[in-house]
Amino acid sequence: MRSLIWARRLRSGVGGALLRVMASSDDDSIPEQRGRVAVVTGANSGLGLETTRALAKHGARVILASRSVDKANAAVATIQGEVPDAELEVIVLDLADLASVERFATELAARHPSLDLLINNAGVMALPRRETADGFEMQIGTNHLGHFALTARLWPLLREAPAARVVTVSSLMHYPGRIDFEDLQGARRYEKWSAYCQSKLANLLFAFELSRRLLRVEARAISVAAHPGYSATELQVGGATMTGRRWAVPLWHGVNRAFAQSAASGALPQLHAATAADVRPGDFFGPGALQIWGKPKRVEASQAARDEATARRLWEISESLTGVAFDGL
Repeated sequence: MRSLIWARRLRSGVGGALLRVMASSDDDSIPEQRGRVAVVTGANSGLGLETTRALAKHGARVILASRSVDKANAAVATIQGEVPDAELEVIVLDLADLASVERFATELAARHPSLDLLINNAGVMALPRRETADGFEMQIGTNHLGHFALTARLWPLLREAPAARVVTVSSLMHYPGRIDFEDLQGARRYEKWSAYCQSKLANLLFAFELSRRLLRVEARAISVAAHPGYSATELQVGGATMTGRRWAVPLWHGVNRAFAQSAASGALPQLHAATAADVRPGDFFGPGALQIWGKPKRVEASQAARDEATARRLWEISESLTGVAFDGL
């Protein structure tokens, strides 16, 4: 609450002008990415689109992992209009369907012998209770379990790269989150924001546990995390649309215009985590100004996100639910 109060003050007057400068998109510091192969989930819009655009601009071959071929192809056309030599591919991926995750990994392996960068970016937020194709609550199923299974399926390709990175995107909303192991799927009691916070905490528990396991086996790959602060994307209006609360859609757009930084600025922490030379295993990056806006820096995760016992338990449950394990980890 205190951060939000200061946010409102800083967004006004001189502070607002300063923050607009601090939060301006600047991907020129990204090092050369030519020769690297990257996968970005949710690449056709919002943070994923901006991340894909920046990586392609700096030479990476980027696989757009998207549920919709049409939307992904439109994103490709948009990026190639700005970056004519962009190397982009589209492979269908629905994180809410484990069979789709397996098909994606199989097709990627047929195209590429290794993978340098996986950005687990896609997500859903504050939805009415829905279930995935496999019967998981949609938010934990998409945001965490889908990415857990995807990373495990792609681990053989990541292992072949000389210095692979897995970047898992969380949220400021992980701070109030808790993992309810007795009702992980919200079958007995469901509250959409609590479910979202749980899924974002799960993202960090996974990222940090993966980092520890990679370090134990002295893998060349590293696992890191990032969050975008408060950025203007369509994520905020998804839940309102699904619940039929269409009156809330223009309200969210108005709040975004007043308080949010752009999606391009919001993508900078995950781009830094993906490409910067100073990144260390287990790092967590977010915006520098109150963790809401601004250039990326290392930030602190909640104590719950660093709980190793909880992370191990969640990992084991995730393996059991998805039926997918990390070979050698």
